[in-house]
Amino acid sequence: MKFHHPEILSLMERNGIKVSGQSAFFTENQIMQWVRKAPRSFTLYAVNPKYHIHLGFGSTEYAPGYGAPAIVESDGTKRSASLDDYIKFLKLFHQSDYFKINGGILVDPCDIKTNSKYPVMLYYALTHSDKCVIGMEAEAEQVQMTMDMMGIVAGGKEELIRRPRIVTIANTLSPLQLSQSTLDTILIYAKHGQPVMVTPAAMAGATGPITLAGTIALSNAEALAGIAIVQMIREGTPVIYGCQSTAADMKTAGYAIGCPEHALCVQYGAMLAKFYGLPSRGGGTPNDAKQVSVQSGYESMMVMMATCQGKVDLIIHSAGIIDSHTAMSYEQFVVDLEIIGMIARFIKGVQIDEDSLALDVIKQVGSGGEFLTNPHTLRHCRDELWVPEISLRRVLSGGEPNEVIMEKIKKKQETMLAGYQQPRLPKGIELSLHSYMRDKGLDLNLITH
Repeated sequence: MKFHHPEILSLMERNGIKVSGQSAFFTENQIMQWVRKAPRSFTLYAVNPKYHIHLGFGSTEYAPGYGAPAIVESDGTKRSASLDDYIKFLKLFHQSDYFKINGGILVDPCDIKTNSKYPVMLYYALTHSDKCVIGMEAEAEQVQMTMDMMGIVAGGKEELIRRPRIVTIANTLSPLQLSQSTLDTILIYAKHGQPVMVTPAAMAGATGPITLAGTIALSNAEALAGIAIVQMIREGTPVIYGCQSTAADMKTAGYAIGCPEHALCVQYGAMLAKFYGLPSRGGGTPNDAKQVSVQSGYESMMVMMATCQGKVDLIIHSAGIIDSHTAMSYEQFVVDLEIIGMIARFIKGVQIDEDSLALDVIKQVGSGGEFLTNPHTLRHCRDELWVPEISLRRVLSGGEPNEVIMEKIKKKQETMLAGYQQPRLPKGIELSLHSYMRDKGLDLNLITH
């Protein structure tokens, strides 16, 4: 596997890995020696303790869409994302009870200079939400600024290492490569003890073998190599085994994400993570639709259902992502909240005990009776059955069904934004962050947006 980073190549050589040029050659024993040093579970800490998340303990956590440079409007028109969009999505994800983590590249704003983009986005994430934080893969200077800022919030570097506060995605470059910026990110995160999601995203038939077994094998090799590197840098650093591999569209060689092949790759990735004793990442509600539509619904539901059934620990792209990961949609965000709620109820299953079997209630009501007004129904009607927020069930008194649903989506979004109250960092921390940004010469007009 190729590693485009001289410091990492030197590190591998010192640890007995055969290196030739930019290529490293691992034996199975060498890979597993390092992978076994990664913790089976860990906690990611938030400013607000109620949002701490525990990964590798059997529960599933949802995380926002990530990396899209555009916004798709309800009518299908596409435009570049702005800082206003980034802030709006921070508020929406903060308002949803499904999410204990926020930030990252919710959208990639076009109106921030590249050399200050990620620190400015992190500043907004820290000042607009008190949930856990997703970081961003970047060149070394911006990643180091991320650690500086998180150290301010944590109360120092040692406290940041002791209680990790930010997790990042480190994407492999399929087939069998890790880029300079990815390795810069891994190096700095691991030195500071912050969790890394090593995530291949091979496309079967393009950047991976056409057969899914081959693509999954390739992805597994890339993930394990990245995890081994993290442990070489700092043993015991938390890692997450990621798999976002999917299929290439055989008609165009383009990226296809709302497909059965992606759902299968995610499920097999989750099984491999469990085999190695590692927390997993994958899936979400991705789709290839060009706007909110029947396609965006059925593709998103399929992938998220497979992801949840696979018991993935952390699900990125859980809401809002659309058009093959190239855009975010406010309307799709609300649709995806509905999908998360439906699947969560399905995964919860059927509780069976004396009260839920209700044999005494059945006997009491008897043949031809009704249960609607029974006290047992009143006692459980708010917690037993899932209640939709935007789906239509009742007879429409007027209006075309799709128009009614879109109106409910709009109202839900407006209600969430109207209810948003900005959490406050302790005053000393907020002032220290502001001073740090000013000292780095970042645009204070953006920071005080």
